[in-house]
Amino acid sequence: MTLPDVIPVFPLPNVVFFPRMPLPLHVFEPRYRAMVRDASHGGRLIGMALLRGEWQQDYYGTPPIFATGTVGEMVRVEELSDGRFNIVLLGLREFTIVRELGRASYREAVVEWRPPTSPALPGGTRAAIGSLVRRYLAQLGRKVDEDDLLRGSVDDETFVNFLAQHLDVMPVEKQALLEAPTLAERARRLADVLEFRLEELRVHPGGTPSRGN
Repeated sequence: MTLPDVIPVFPLPNVVFFPRMPLPLHVFEPRYRAMVRDASHGGRLIGMALLRGEWQQDYYGTPPIFATGTVGEMVRVEELSDGRFNIVLLGLREFTIVRELGRASYREAVVEWRPPTSPALPGGTRAAIGSLVRRYLAQLGRKVDEDDLLRGSVDDETFVNFLAQHLDVMPVEKQALLEAPTLAERARRLADVLEFRLEELRVHPGGTPSRGN
């Protein structure tokens, strides 16, 4: 797929989206309903970006967002009787916002695309992360199933991005994972986050202390 220079951007306060991952969304604001309608008649692409800073003060305007996001293709679109939408995006590629445009009711941006990187991790990296995941889940008291992800039946990029998107950490920590320039660096940062959370659980076994946004 040839990716365009301009994409619609959907900012949210608690969603960090990664390539190869599905993302279900319920779209109810009028400006983003318009975005979905326009995208469904065009390239079917929507870029997701994380809100930053004091975004609450200007939520219905153009609050600040992180410059790095991921574009997804709408693989499912369901329009409800009242005009809302249920959609599913499939992550394609990371982007960096060059500048925003002001020509539509929703946000649009000129973007640069992250060049593809090696889909394979350095030897031993995946096994080390899998071990950290098992320890982390065990510390949380969750059953550790040897599912397809940990058994190695998915490729390295899917393995890392699944954990990055679904790990129970602050959105800004996930954003740091997304901004990693290579898959190997994202995996390194993911391991660092897991090790930090394990240390938190060791020091505070009854629960981790609250952290600021």
